[in-house]
Amino acid sequence: MLTRRHVLLGGSVASMLASSAISQGAYPTKPITLIVSYAAGGGTDAIARIFAQRLETVLNGRVVVENRPGAAANLGTEAVAAAAPDGYTLLIGNQGPMVVNPHLFRRLRSDPATTLDPIALIADAGLIVVVGPRLPVATLGDLVREAKNRQLVYGSAGNASASHLAALLLGQVAQFNARHVPYRGAGPALNDLVGGHIDFMVTTIPSAVGLIEGRQLTALAVTTEARFPSLPNVPTAQEAGVAGYTASAWYGLLGPRGLPAAIRDRLESATREALRDSTVLARLSDDGAIPSRKGAREFAEFMSGERERWGQIVRAANITLE
Repeated sequence: MLTRRHVLLGGSVASMLASSAISQGAYPTKPITLIVSYAAGGGTDAIARIFAQRLETVLNGRVVVENRPGAAANLGTEAVAAAAPDGYTLLIGNQGPMVVNPHLFRRLRSDPATTLDPIALIADAGLIVVVGPRLPVATLGDLVREAKNRQLVYGSAGNASASHLAALLLGQVAQFNARHVPYRGAGPALNDLVGGHIDFMVTTIPSAVGLIEGRQLTALAVTTEARFPSLPNVPTAQEAGVAGYTASAWYGLLGPRGLPAAIRDRLESATREALRDSTVLARLSDDGAIPSRKGAREFAEFMSGERERWGQIVRAANITLE
């Protein structure tokens, strides 16, 4: 019979073996699986693939990106939390599953604060407010006025995703209520926005820029304090008349709780090196992302503050999920 003691003992043995391997310079000796809790084609997936490609070179080992969308990104989180803490199963986490879901779900199988080890914050990215043909408005002010006259419908990459939270915050700041439709990633949601099935989205730039350039979507505003260099004609939300509204998406590297210090330090160092690469920096910039310099300790402190901040926003909206 498998008991909790056996599970804990197995994890300890795996951790000791992994620590011994890296102390001998042997990590990694097999492919690393980097789990993304969203469908392919969204902002988290784009950042993960940019990062993974360079990480392979830095670590001199294969890094495989695996998409595991579902359950408001909890499925991917649970998969990593349940993995052996040996450095071969890692997670690209963002604010949704990492710091917001604990406030949204009454019961979580895996609370990131107690089941995952932060390794490094990778990047912070701004978002963009876009509309499709169903809502032919030209400015963010037009969108807000329309939303106050009737209930609009917005899509997101999933419950508690950055796109959900940013749209929720927009409604709070601009004082309107809209109906939320979660999807299994930004790609499917954007397809429905282009198809006229929903009214608007707040989404990441890499997921929407092609549709904006192809004039399938209209960009109303960016959610950062300054305009994006790649979209100089799109105003900030502040410039568009919604004072006090800013939002962003952040992406970090995490592993199962109990990672050996040697492996955590190696991955933190490798992340720092990957984020110094000129090609990575250029690609992140194209995607509206700014690389971070926060290591494991700073990332943990950052997430603690984010958890408190978004908890206040969720409680103000009075929303829970099962």
